[in-house]
Amino acid sequence: MIKTSPIYFYLIAVFIAAITMVAMTGCANMIPPGGGPRDSLPPVLVTAAPRDSMTNFTGNRVTLNFDEFVEIQNAYENVLVSPNPVSPPIINARFRTVTVRIKDTLEPNTTYSINFGNALRDINEGNIAPNFTYLFSTGPTLDTNSVSGKVVLAQTGKIDTTLVVVLHRNLDDSAVVKERPRYVAKLDGKGNFQFKNIAAGTFAMYAIPNEYSKHYDDTTKPFAFADTAINSSNNRPVTLYAYQLEKIDTGTGRPRPAPATGKAKEDKLLRYQANFEDGRQSLLNNLELTFNKKITAYDSSKITLLGPDSNVVANYSIIPDTGKTRFTLLYKWPENTAYRIILRKEAFADSAGTTLAKNDTIRFSTKRTGDYGTVKLLFKNLDLAKNPVLQIVKTDKVVDSIPLRQSEWTQKLYEPGEYDIRILYDNNKNGKWDPGKFFGKHEQPEIVITANTKLSVRANSENQTEITL
Repeated sequence: MIKTSPIYFYLIAVFIAAITMVAMTGCANMIPPGGGPRDSLPPVLVTAAPRDSMTNFTGNRVTLNFDEFVEIQNAYENVLVSPNPVSPPIINARFRTVTVRIKDTLEPNTTYSINFGNALRDINEGNIAPNFTYLFSTGPTLDTNSVSGKVVLAQTGKIDTTLVVVLHRNLDDSAVVKERPRYVAKLDGKGNFQFKNIAAGTFAMYAIPNEYSKHYDDTTKPFAFADTAINSSNNRPVTLYAYQLEKIDTGTGRPRPAPATGKAKEDKLLRYQANFEDGRQSLLNNLELTFNKKITAYDSSKITLLGPDSNVVANYSIIPDTGKTRFTLLYKWPENTAYRIILRKEAFADSAGTTLAKNDTIRFSTKRTGDYGTVKLLFKNLDLAKNPVLQIVKTDKVVDSIPLRQSEWTQKLYEPGEYDIRILYDNNKNGKWDPGKFFGKHEQPEIVITANTKLSVRANSENQTEITL
């Protein structure tokens, strides 16, 4: 029997360890080393087959090779093909290669572009190759015409980047409802759009939601139209003002009432809520009592307003709204004064004869003038001939709407806070924004301009702001 020396086992162990370390090192080389500067460069096209901007293009497949691993995100939403195809191409990314398989039959003597928008990016860092575009022509030349412009929401002056701009060869109004557009362009973050390498000709231009059909099939969604046909040989910027009509509640699709519970039984009581601000009555707004049910019987003799020293106040009135759920107490409130409203339980009743559970007393005091600020706005470039209306906006809600007769507006008492300033050019002088009309008589919406300067109102101080439009 042959005996094995201990040194033999030692050498075998060293050999196995060395092999293991080499193998681990080889595997580690497949992972990018940590540290170092972050890659911030987008993918770069190395080769294209057929080559980019090729003329007399034939076939139905394009292969694009890049300098790093790439991916395509949300190709359906991001990639635009012009002219707009019946069937979108099939786009795949694998390692450094992107392939595009064209399903449509290509038109002769036509320039095509495939704009990837923000879809093309590298895998490691997600760096986007913005608006990477592959171009080719089935004819001997490439079209070089372009059209650009901007889309603004007419009612607010803001931007909606989910909209797209479309061009139709057919100039009839019905085309935007029934037909596919010839060209489609997306908006950037500032609402700008641009059509490049389009054919010469005259087009109808619209802005619509970026949906599959690319049709204007719902008047309650944003829509804009150019007043006149657009000639692609005249690259003059176009501004479109988008509007939408209000949705009409048809009463369908409402949820069924929940089954009766203990809480539902409690709701049978008649209750109200006052619109106090931090427990105090505003000097600028009326006092309102809002009920949880429609009031069908109301007796003003059961309501008493008491002022300082319990003196009865007589020169006020209470007006119900059309829904009979809100009652407004009209009175010119002095500052820093205590009041009481005594409500007899029979003062209000609903259709079932339900009244308040008991007599109630509402105690409150009015605010001080020092709780408010004084506002003075000075406007530059205000066009008084366009019937401007000042809109003061807080959290996207218009809290004040004031027709302007001069380039200066002052309010002695104003609620402190941060506000946005808009100017509505009120064409029909009705004091409110009106949408446009398209079918039949073309009528653009009224335009609202948003000022770049915010209004900051501080309590017990004079707040003067200069606004350049």
